[in-house]
Amino acid sequence: MPLPHDVPTAAQLVESVREFLERDVLPSASGRLRFHTLVAANVLGMVERELAEGPGHEAEHRDRLARLGFADDAALAGAIRDGDLDDRFDEVRGELLDTVRAKLEVANPGYAAAAAGDISKR
Repeated sequence: MPLPHDVPTAAQLVESVREFLERDVLPSASGRLRFHTLVAANVLGMVERELAEGPGHEAEHRDRLARLGFADDAALAGAIRDGDLDDRFDEVRGELLDTVRAKLEVANPGYAAAAAGDISKR
């Protein structure tokens, strides 16, 4: 944990709030409150996963960009848009699919698991 902060960590705090919503609020909620509680719990789950996976995903993404020869997403997007990478389609596609997988692991791990086989077949 980064100094000077003590426990609970940011991840532990987010987890506590998410669990409170799921265990205490959601069972007795209905209608609009239930919907918003589900949305809030889902958002907190995403934050938890990003806190846990984010540093690794960031390093992996930098490595993917470097393998393709770009410093950032904007430069890569520009090269794709300009057709500069058309001759490297399979390589670029593979790197971009890995980026999408990482995003799904945070946004919705169920989709990431279900799509893992489907994405690689495209």
